[in-house]
Amino acid sequence: MTETKFNINTNEYLPLRDVVFNTLRDAILTGKLVPGERLMENQLAEKLSVSRTPVREALRMLELENLVELVPRKGAQVLDMTEKDIVNILEIRSALEGLATSLACRKMTKECLQQLKNMEVDFERAVAENDVERFVDIDEDFHDVIFQATENDKLIQMFRNLKIQLYRYRMAQAKSDNSMSTIVAHHRSILRALENHDSEEGAAVAQGHIKYQTESILQTSFCGRAYLTVSLQKNGNFAFCLQSSCGYHKIKASVVRI
Repeated sequence: MTETKFNINTNEYLPLRDVVFNTLRDAILTGKLVPGERLMENQLAEKLSVSRTPVREALRMLELENLVELVPRKGAQVLDMTEKDIVNILEIRSALEGLATSLACRKMTKECLQQLKNMEVDFERAVAENDVERFVDIDEDFHDVIFQATENDKLIQMFRNLKIQLYRYRMAQAKSDNSMSTIVAHHRSILRALENHDSEEGAAVAQGHIKYQTESILQTSFCGRAYLTVSLQKNGNFAFCLQSSCGYHKIKASVVRI
């Protein structure tokens, strides 16, 4: 495991396992612990000044959130998501965002609308200071307000289950050129639809916003990765297929036979 400095948030009202869980979860979501990184119980216990028991319990909790994979006799490692995983999650999120924004256009109170307007100032400050972590947190809050305005508990819970899995990739996306400014522009369009109580426009701009995020996340997280597959042909030769993934597009494979 690489040398990682953890921000330990001690809370006398939380069990030690929850303190460790929150600390490791924060490190994974902010990219301090990267996909594929091994998590050794004894090393984590030493770094966090705790016994191995709360570390072991915290790792099991992280596994339930699909952030960590526990491999028998090998320990734990930070779970990576495939391109297909992210596309699947964002397809669902696009549908949820469209529905939520449409409902919020009809149900949102003046108080909630003012909350979103106040966030515009916070967004601009985060962009000016290039504070990516703060920007992503405000972005999450922005969408939380919209979903809360729907007054649909089931919809809100589905949204919460999805967004936690994408937070770390959102961090990488927000760091890319012009991404933060583009997201702010999208939010202004969503806010305008909410102000005008235009459900159809609200759903359209919200889904367009998620489409942009999908393409941007795939570009920043997967572009340049290469995958080699080997298959046995009918003539007994092996075919090697090298695929490079960039966004939605698959570059044509070159096949070599031996």
